[in-house]
Amino acid sequence: MTARAARPAPAPASARPHALLTPLSPLETPMSSSSLSRRALGGAAVGTAAAVALGTQAPTAQAAQAAATEERPFRAAPGRHPKRPNILFILGDDLGWADLSSYGSPHIRTPHLDRLARQGVRFTDAYSGSATCSPTRFSLYTGRYPGRTKGGLAEPIADKSVGLDPTHPTLASLLRGAGYTTALIGKWHCGYLPDYSPTRSGWDEFFGNFGGALEYYSKLGLGGEYDLYEGDATYKDLRYYTRILTERASEYVARDHDRPFLLNLNFTTPHWPWIADGDEEASAEIVRRIKAGDRSALWHQDGGSVEKYKEMVEDLDRSVGQVLAALRRAGRERDTLVFFGSDNGGERFSYNWPLAGNKGSLQEGGIRVPSVLRWPAAIDGGQVSDLPVFSPDWTATLLEIGGARPHPAYPLDGTSLAGHLLRGHEPAERDLFWRVRGERALRRGDWKYYRGKSGRDQLFHLTEDAREQADRAPFEPERLAELRAAWERVNAGLLPYPA
Repeated sequence: MTARAARPAPAPASARPHALLTPLSPLETPMSSSSLSRRALGGAAVGTAAAVALGTQAPTAQAAQAAATEERPFRAAPGRHPKRPNILFILGDDLGWADLSSYGSPHIRTPHLDRLARQGVRFTDAYSGSATCSPTRFSLYTGRYPGRTKGGLAEPIADKSVGLDPTHPTLASLLRGAGYTTALIGKWHCGYLPDYSPTRSGWDEFFGNFGGALEYYSKLGLGGEYDLYEGDATYKDLRYYTRILTERASEYVARDHDRPFLLNLNFTTPHWPWIADGDEEASAEIVRRIKAGDRSALWHQDGGSVEKYKEMVEDLDRSVGQVLAALRRAGRERDTLVFFGSDNGGERFSYNWPLAGNKGSLQEGGIRVPSVLRWPAAIDGGQVSDLPVFSPDWTATLLEIGGARPHPAYPLDGTSLAGHLLRGHEPAERDLFWRVRGERALRRGDWKYYRGKSGRDQLFHLTEDAREQADRAPFEPERLAELRAAWERVNAGLLPYPA
């Protein structure tokens, strides 16, 4: 992986194709054109964030100037020796790469998440571990490719036949062994009772749903079953689900903890069905269809809209803001590492520009996700990083920061970023690997090898072509062969898909 150099001082806005690119301080040095191309993707996003902060609908010249000073290229601040942090790891569900105003959404306003980004590091080239819900969760909880385990081969899990083996070490079990208290609030989607549960895989507490989707008021799942649990027992609460999760998470971070905690907060928002807080009539119609035996009712193919999706994402933003406010009131903001991301790319109403593809695909729009990290005690705010990272990296990073060791029998596929984030170490070059049924992908530096369902091998230079439209395979046969061989080597060590 090549070093990320600093951003050059900006030309006048009228002379630059991306007028809102982050400028450098006079002490920073010029960077490569490759790095500039990648960071240009986030340029308009910064301006949108400033517009939100100033209460405007579009960036004015003053807003653009304010935005230009809000973020700077990532630079670690070595020398700090903070204590082990609390960890609040928040996931949205099917949230697209550009669905936040800080990532460029032209119509969705997310001031709380934008503020989180300004207070920490915003990653422009962060990826999920897979293109659908449960495989990514496997990759996060285990720190390994989904194909290492039988349960990770389901894309996604839809029945009780597979799940996360309780004997497999997880982020939660390893941190618990290092002295953390652990809790998971929200969507699990790594197997069903009686064999699989967060409380069997290292989490001290669980409150949430087991399945991949549920109706937000009734808590009915894809099979018509009731799916809200506390531990392994059903818990009755027919209020809007996002409100319940927000309330629970706020209560958890405000407790009188005597040890550091890990809280995985997994919202279902903005996953279908497209029901916002207050949409009780739409909820009742979907419930009627579920009870009548319509197994497709939750997919809500006949409902939703861009405006309804906007409403749900903005509600997610407010909910995260409420949890962060509870953390602040408890006096734990400085010593808590907060991460926010998504389990995969966006779906029907998501805004992914300029990326191609969406959930289920290994094109950029299916796996590149918004990702923000904040830890005030250790990492300076107002930074942006274009380092390519993916879900298993966060597992390795959090284990190192939390003082936990991976199990030697289950080596991690992720790379710890602790040295990079805390001490400024340049990460070694490595590959990011993905595999789903019918598709394959591997990223090395600026290059991506991709084979979609057409079966044709393609090669893209992502910093010049984030939309994956200019296939360089005919002009780079040796590079294509090298990346394809690298993909094949990793794949050879994974479990095959069942016939």
